[in-house]
Amino acid sequence: MVEAYNFLASWQLFPEKGTYEFGQRPKSGIYKIELGASSRQLDISMNWVSLEDQAFSWQYTVTPDGQEYQHNHHEIAEVITSHFDASSSMEITFIKDQKVALQVRHEITPKGFLKVIQTHYKDNQETFTNEEIYHKQLSVLPYSASVSGAVIKPTEAGVIRHHALSAMEEQTNMQLTQIRQQIELLAVQAKDIQKRKELSMIIYDSKISFAPVIGQVYYLYEKDDRSHVVSMISPKEWGARSPYKFVAAVKLLADHTWKEV
Repeated sequence: MVEAYNFLASWQLFPEKGTYEFGQRPKSGIYKIELGASSRQLDISMNWVSLEDQAFSWQYTVTPDGQEYQHNHHEIAEVITSHFDASSSMEITFIKDQKVALQVRHEITPKGFLKVIQTHYKDNQETFTNEEIYHKQLSVLPYSASVSGAVIKPTEAGVIRHHALSAMEEQTNMQLTQIRQQIELLAVQAKDIQKRKELSMIIYDSKISFAPVIGQVYYLYEKDDRSHVVSMISPKEWGARSPYKFVAAVKLLADHTWKEV
């Protein structure tokens, strides 16, 4: 299958280069395209890890001759069809209930990257598109990666290039990991600020019969009419006589936001 030559590889995801309108953004991923049991078939497998460290995988087989075939994942599609537009473009269509449910377009970019464009079709034919960019994983193995493949004989120049690219990839991956960790920390901080803002809005809309002091702990209660009141009296001090429903212990911070403690 000459058209498949450029696609046959194990591809590693560039997480920062993707755009996602549907599902979770992955933290890392591997996309493999290999020759199947028949020389007319391709085995495609995907493995992702989400930002929440959840692992996902999916694999299926296609025969890119433009014909329709039964799909083995009926929850996704009953029929699958695929074809090559050229030696650098392959499109796969998943059909469910006689409607297109998903189209996956594979393109080899001029720089040798693999671009995977997934277009999801909802029942109302609204579409969501995810676009992922992968780079080819390097190999200098002196043997074939599959039974039907040709023997690979590394040259000295190829080994040197592989070592240089491996070192570059290790360094850039380390730097990207540090940036992702910083982004995740900023996301946690932003979530904390948003939570404090929402709590502060509730408190400033509450009944407060005293001037609160920065750093002091107070107590937020909910009344029967769903309004709120801030008190210096704790639930323990109220005991069973508490006229309100306790919500949270809160502290006034220097920036005049309130934090639950």
